[in-house]
Amino acid sequence: MPKRDDLNQFGRFTEPAVLILISLAECPRHGYAIARDIYQLTGYKPGPGTLYGALGRLETRGFIRPQSENTKEGRCVYKLTSIGQKALGERLEAMAAVGRIGRNRLDGCPI
Repeated sequence: MPKRDDLNQFGRFTEPAVLILISLAECPRHGYAIARDIYQLTGYKPGPGTLYGALGRLETRGFIRPQSENTKEGRCVYKLTSIGQKALGERLEAMAAVGRIGRNRLDGCPI
């Protein structure tokens, strides 16, 4: 089971990791489809090194796994695991809490 803030261990790679997990929460995808989905969601296009490095780290941690090694395009399709789903849910809750605090502070900021 992942510990709270396991995704924080990715350091500067936390954001790409979270975006990948969000993409895979909808359905299994191969790397190119993940990058395209992230771009459609955020306008940010992760480079191949960032994307595949994060995919490797997520797979090593057990947050994702290959669903199939070979598609007809020769691409590996990744699937979110139950551990990955739990870690993503915890991370999104933490991000939402920070967002609420930030919004409250911004709304109370005297300018």
